[in-house]
Amino acid sequence: MTLDPGAAALRIALPNKGSLSQAASDMLREAGYRQRRDTKELTLTDPENSVEFFYLRPRDIAVYVGEGTLDVGITGRDLLLDSGAKAEEAMELGFGGSRFRFAARPGTAASVADLAGLRIATSYAGVVGAHLERHGVPASVIRLDGAVESSIQLGVADVIADVVETGSTLRAAGLEIFGEEILRSEAVLITRSGHLPEGFEVFRRRLEGVIVARTYVMMDYDIPQERVETAVRLTPGIETPTISPLQREGWVAVRAMVPRAGSQRMMDDLWDAGAKAILVTEINACRL
Repeated sequence: MTLDPGAAALRIALPNKGSLSQAASDMLREAGYRQRRDTKELTLTDPENSVEFFYLRPRDIAVYVGEGTLDVGITGRDLLLDSGAKAEEAMELGFGGSRFRFAARPGTAASVADLAGLRIATSYAGVVGAHLERHGVPASVIRLDGAVESSIQLGVADVIADVVETGSTLRAAGLEIFGEEILRSEAVLITRSGHLPEGFEVFRRRLEGVIVARTYVMMDYDIPQERVETAVRLTPGIETPTISPLQREGWVAVRAMVPRAGSQRMMDDLWDAGAKAILVTEINACRL
């Protein structure tokens, strides 16, 4: 896709820092887009692909996209929902996964119903407020920017709601996780609600191609003709595998895309089925 001098470039918002920033840039490089070399750069133009990138605070991205200032963006689902912006999730991107949970001193609460009348400190007041409203629980939500674990010790709150990875930080603060997950988040591609800008489908397909390439590998092997049926059951491929005759009488070559996860076990099973010369290669890009 080459930039048409008369056409507007797709304007894309990306995280300028934080846990999503590097992973988002890596995905875009794999999709064939230029990315900044210096983290101090705030904008970058890629004329060959008709796109412009704007590096913004992750929490602000949904606002810019929702207002139509920028066309699409990559941010966390938690930040999208917390923003209240007129933006919507267009695609999951498969990285930046996190869980959002309640935590408090032992014995404070066991479920969301126990939060009635308590003070809850969080950096995601929109997400927590919506969760409490869905459950009909009246509680006071206190918005803090980071380090919410200290709010209980300092007497500001009774409970916190925060992103949890291992839970070690909460345990170190004398807190325990309780109740159901508030939200399971990950990086998502977002657009303005009800609007898909020109050039969006090309951009989306490229990102989908990266996700597929990261999820699958290409597997090649040789196998006796009489054992092909068994082999195809093991490696059915996306549609069907490619099977080609070999010069060696009674043998064929098989090629199939298989899930990356479990590919080593699949090689073991193919070997037991009589396959030889089993190769697994990376996929750099893919369109299904």
